[in-house]
Amino acid sequence: MTEKLTVATTSLAGCFGCHMSFLDIDERILALAEVARFDRSPLTDIKHCRDRVDLGLVEGGVCNAENVHTLREFRRHCRILVAVGACAINGGLPTLRNPIALEECLQEAYRDGIGVENPQIPDDVELPLLLDKVHPIHEVVRVDYSLPGCPPSADVIWAFLSDLAAGREPSLPRELIHYD
Repeated sequence: MTEKLTVATTSLAGCFGCHMSFLDIDERILALAEVARFDRSPLTDIKHCRDRVDLGLVEGGVCNAENVHTLREFRRHCRILVAVGACAINGGLPTLRNPIALEECLQEAYRDGIGVENPQIPDDVELPLLLDKVHPIHEVVRVDYSLPGCPPSADVIWAFLSDLAAGREPSLPRELIHYD
C-alpha cells in the first residue's frame, strides 16, 4: 500500500465558503479518506500542521498581520500549496476596501456608520494589526496551483484532489471552470 496523501487546510480573510464547498463533496469524502490523511483542518480541529504535509489548501485573502504569519507558517509545512477561491487568488470581495484609505474605512465602520452605538475604533492589543490593503496569497508566499471560483464547486475540488491522490498532474476540464 502506498503512503496516504496528507492534506491540510487554512482559512484567512474570507467567508469560509471554500471550506463549505470542500464539504460539499459529500460522500466522496469517504473515498478521499481512503487515499488521504487530514492534518490541520476544521475536519480534524487540529490548529497547526503537525508535520510537513503534501497538500495545503488556503482560502481567503491576506488582510492583517495574523494572516501573514499564518500563511507563511502554513507554506513552510506544505509541499504543494493551493489558492482556493477568488479571495485567495485575487483578494476577492475583501479587496473592495483597497481603494479606500484604511483610516477612512475604520472611521466609517466604527464611528460614523449607521447604527453605531459606541463610536470608537477598536484598539485592543489582542486584535491583529490590519494591513493597508488586502492581498491575494501569491503576494505573500509561492503558490503552486489555483482553484478558481467563489467558491470553487465541489466537483472542481474533487477533480483536483482525485488527480493529485492518483499521482497525476491536476487538470481541470473546461466545463468545470468555465461559467457561461
